Amino acid sequence: MADDELAEIRRRRLQELQAQQAARQQLSAQDAQAQVDAQAEQEAQKEAILRQILTPEARERLARVKIARPDEVRNVENQLIGLAQSGRLGSRIDEEQLKIILGRLLPNQRDINIRRK
Repeated sequence: MADDELAEIRRRRLQELQAQQAARQQLSAQDAQAQVDAQAEQEAQKEAILRQILTPEARERLARVKIARPDEVRNVENQLIGLAQSGRLGSRIDEEQLKIILGRLLPNQRDINIRRK
């Protein structure tokens, strides 16, 4: 009988552990989903602010540059948003002004030429 009782105790303990593991996985999945939702909302707010401070042509140029250099453009976007929120932007930024800003803020890339002799 002791073997049967021991087996029953082990079986119940295993069920408890499985239930705890399932609960942990559910919580981590919920946390992950909440994090994704918060990030998507933050990105939507960022896009809304950029829509207000950039002309359509400037937004298109920024999107094209973002394809090639996403990290650098993300920093430029954050700086533009910071300027707008602090009230240091007088008007909307057009494409020519954005070219100047990008020229100043983005590091210069070197052209690599390979010559075969």
